[in-house]
Amino acid sequence: MVGTSAVIESMSSAVNGKEVADVRFDPTAVVPELVPAVVKSEVDATVNGGDEEQKREIVLGRNIHTSSFSVTEPDADDDSTGDKEAYMASVLARYRKTLTDRTKYHLGYPYNLDFDYGALTQLQHFSINNLGDPFIESNYGVHSRQFEVGVLDWFARLWDIEKDEYWGYITNCGTEGNLHGILVGREVFPEGILYASKESHYSIFKAARMYRMECEKVGTLLTGEIDCADFKVKLLANKDKPAIINVNIGTTVKGAVDDLDLVIKTLEDCGFSHDRFYIHCDGALFGLMMPFVKRAPQVTFKKPIGSVSVSGHKFVGCPMPCGVQLTRLEHINALSSNVEYLASRDATIMGSRNGHAPLFLWYTLNRKGYKGFQKEVQKCLRNAHYLKDRLIGAGISAMLNELSSTVVFERPKDEEFVRKWQLACERNMAHVVVMPSVTVDKLDNFLDELVEARSIWYKDEDVKPPCLASDIGSKSCCCPQHRMMIS
Repeated sequence: MVGTSAVIESMSSAVNGKEVADVRFDPTAVVPELVPAVVKSEVDATVNGGDEEQKREIVLGRNIHTSSFSVTEPDADDDSTGDKEAYMASVLARYRKTLTDRTKYHLGYPYNLDFDYGALTQLQHFSINNLGDPFIESNYGVHSRQFEVGVLDWFARLWDIEKDEYWGYITNCGTEGNLHGILVGREVFPEGILYASKESHYSIFKAARMYRMECEKVGTLLTGEIDCADFKVKLLANKDKPAIINVNIGTTVKGAVDDLDLVIKTLEDCGFSHDRFYIHCDGALFGLMMPFVKRAPQVTFKKPIGSVSVSGHKFVGCPMPCGVQLTRLEHINALSSNVEYLASRDATIMGSRNGHAPLFLWYTLNRKGYKGFQKEVQKCLRNAHYLKDRLIGAGISAMLNELSSTVVFERPKDEEFVRKWQLACERNMAHVVVMPSVTVDKLDNFLDELVEARSIWYKDEDVKPPCLASDIGSKSCCCPQHRMMIS
């Protein structure tokens, strides 16, 4: 028998009528360049006849490629020298130091960084995947469904729905919970119109685009809460179509809580019976805090709502993005289908789902319990009021909604200051989200730096702090004009 290499070496054939050159194959040959060369950045375009270089425009933040860690191929002798392992260890050590440093100055985003999951380290060696329906075990045996369902049952009790009346799953992030909630509403009412306040999370409007839904943006009050007067006008203009409503349990920027009871009453006053509307409650952060706030309106399935979602990496403090989405069992059949390949049912947005996230959530819920979360909520609200009072005392515009731990204040003039403290900004506003990991000492350090920086930014009388009257109301604005009016 002629060897394969010999056949290839002598092979010559015609393909599509064209002669193919001999292909000579040497199995011992080494390709001289296994890795493509690093792509060099294009020469900067020039303007004004080449006198001035135009640098690449940076939009909404820093270009991550200016600080990336490259992936390189190991050298031939790396196994014996260990140089590659040493290099990677040094990179990771420096990265850990960076994370430790950045955590000290984290204020603008709603993440609880106070946690310790050392007990779960023993499970990080397993590829845990909860693909498919949490309540139907698939053929893939390395899963954590028993933990996932335990977490879902905990939230079902929190939101007053019986085990045999709900369906839900642990999502990969808060956005996925919103995408799922709005999708359930769309499947229940295919011709329904989506209503959401203009201060809703961007994922709500992403859902409208993805699902090709007609969407009505509803105005808001100065607090950021949905304006039910405007909501009524838009409902009456579309009385012939069912309504799918997103209700915010804490808006992104101002932490405003929509009045769920007033939303329901507005629907009823406009002639919408309970079988002609679907309400999704986006409780990303405050959905887990509201049940522990005295006199706060309750989010409960005893009211005519269709679904609720919260994030697991925010108030709970899970180290990876995740969330919880609950809906009524009667609705889920509208979008689910059986998948033989999985031996399970497809009713989730994603196929594969992080099986480690349920373990972290289960562990935290067991350690803290309802009483533990109540203490943390009280601490957050107390510290938020402390921050607001100190800002106003320093002559800085500030606002805090009654049911919120998000303190809105004037946007710092220096973007380096914004980046250092990782503040979230919109127009003339910035905010601090007071989480369990935010201590009074950290708030004091932030305030001291802010006051000192403002004395430099505004030492020139011609440079004045921004006016926030249109954003948070004249009573909360401390700009020179409104300070004079108040005094």
